[in-house]
Amino acid sequence: MAITEAGLRQNLNVGIGYIEAWLRGTGCVPLYNLMEDAATAEISRAQIWQWIRHGAKFDDGRTIDAALCCAVLDEELAKLRETATEGGRYEDAAKLFRELIEAPTFPEFLTLPAYDMITAEAG
Repeated sequence: MAITEAGLRQNLNVGIGYIEAWLRGTGCVPLYNLMEDAATAEISRAQIWQWIRHGAKFDDGRTIDAALCCAVLDEELAKLRETATEGGRYEDAAKLFRELIEAPTFPEFLTLPAYDMITAEAG
């Protein structure tokens, strides 16, 4: 199956959207007429992490690397900010998602570092 920039954008958007909701205490969130949970975010970040590590290419021949993914992440974050409500955690979610896809080894589960973020804030 071809990898497209639209697919990368969707992975980033849904991953950030879910993590943002999770950081606010919501375990499931409706995104684009689907009920998403941690599994969807895990699939999104795992796929991007693998694309980066293996130098996958888009259907137009461009190589997928960390710099490209982070640039697109910034663009998707800007779109999400436009619709964000007060108290949103999109900045935190994007920071965590960026760390997960740039990690040199595959982080076991995205909620582990997210728990650390919540614990640090509470402490």
